[in-house]
Amino acid sequence: MGASMTMHKGTNVAVPAGAVRVEVGRHAAPGAPDVDASALLLVAGKVRSDADFVFYNQPAHASGAVRHEGKRTAPDRVTDTLVVDFGTVEPAIDRIVVAASADGGTFGRVSGLYVRVTDAASGAELARFDSTDATVETAFILGELYLRQGAWKFRAVGQGYSTGLEGLATDFGISVDEPQQTPPAPPMPQAPAAPVTPPQPRPAAQAPAPVAAPAPAAPAPATPVAPTAAAPVRLTKVTLTKSAPSVSLAKQGGTSGALRVNLNWEVRKQFKGWGAKLGRAVAMHADLDLDLCALYELADGRKGVVQSLGNAFGSLTRPPFIHLDGDDRTGALSTGENMSINLDHKDLLRRVLIFVTIYEGARSFADLHATVTLQPQNGAAIDFSLDECTVPSTVCALALITNNGGDLTVQREARYLVPDRGVSPQRTIDAAYGWGMNWTPGRK
Repeated sequence: MGASMTMHKGTNVAVPAGAVRVEVGRHAAPGAPDVDASALLLVAGKVRSDADFVFYNQPAHASGAVRHEGKRTAPDRVTDTLVVDFGTVEPAIDRIVVAASADGGTFGRVSGLYVRVTDAASGAELARFDSTDATVETAFILGELYLRQGAWKFRAVGQGYSTGLEGLATDFGISVDEPQQTPPAPPMPQAPAAPVTPPQPRPAAQAPAPVAAPAPAAPAPATPVAPTAAAPVRLTKVTLTKSAPSVSLAKQGGTSGALRVNLNWEVRKQFKGWGAKLGRAVAMHADLDLDLCALYELADGRKGVVQSLGNAFGSLTRPPFIHLDGDDRTGALSTGENMSINLDHKDLLRRVLIFVTIYEGARSFADLHATVTLQPQNGAAIDFSLDECTVPSTVCALALITNNGGDLTVQREARYLVPDRGVSPQRTIDAAYGWGMNWTPGRK
């Protein structure tokens, strides 16, 4: 259809697209509850197993048909997006329910709640439903994609639940494991680094890879995108803030498997007036290349870096047990940059500093919004947003993970650093956190 369509409750519309983005959004307002999108893949009104539930702690269906893309925050609104690829939906699935849950309050305190369906290829809006009558609800079925005579349609539903995401999910056959609530962990001080040994002579190299950790013969296989659902799903999640900046992975259930670190970003579109600001925003949108990186220190004192610069992608199966999945240049247009940490070998890690650099396309992080999500294979998701950058920074410390008696603590850093003239972002982050490594020029 050529024009967008605002729907009323109970109406339906054809969805002529091979894949769609389903955006759940709200107005950005101080004190408003957070809103999370989720999807349930149904056969005759029920899920077949807990694996048919896609949400922040289980972000991709095993079939690849539905995935949770995560949040975007703009000055005026906050969105959470799901992507549905109809071509990979299993034949047994006849309905995909789109739900929203409120975290920290009721939907009566959420303004401007809507669900919007767009063609994933063209971006054209196919349907929109605005929910305006919420009061005490803590979860909503906003709409549903359903198969009718071989064609997919979208129906606006607007059915509320006062029992939250747990009640909604349980109604469709999901078994939920809600652990006993524990108080948030107090902020942890940075673990002292082991005494830095004098650097050993080594041959010159193009890439900063200053540690003699064995390199894999080939890149480690990617971690499976869909977690197994043998155990009941956990709905808990953690958002790190300035006032509550740290959390224990063990207390959230993240003690084994792969910890996936995702950096996603978008450019704030500031097109008021002309001149430098407009030019910078356009250039950043087109050419911005951010690199997700990690400094690591192993329990035996060895140190190094994982980054795309110099193809230092690391490995999940041998030291440093950290692997960078690839180099993404789009951020908001795909899944961003991803890194995995093997928690099965967490006792061999002393500390890991996750950071991001601007490789090209911008002089600073100004006008950029980024979200960091740490998703354990087993356990609750941990996420946080970066504050607005007001300094000419090209490197930002995201999170510091330290080994605290066998438990890994995640500390939100969100710290923008400004390199001195002629000093690389890597050297700058090293100096700020006392890693004490040698660096040589490198390239991709």
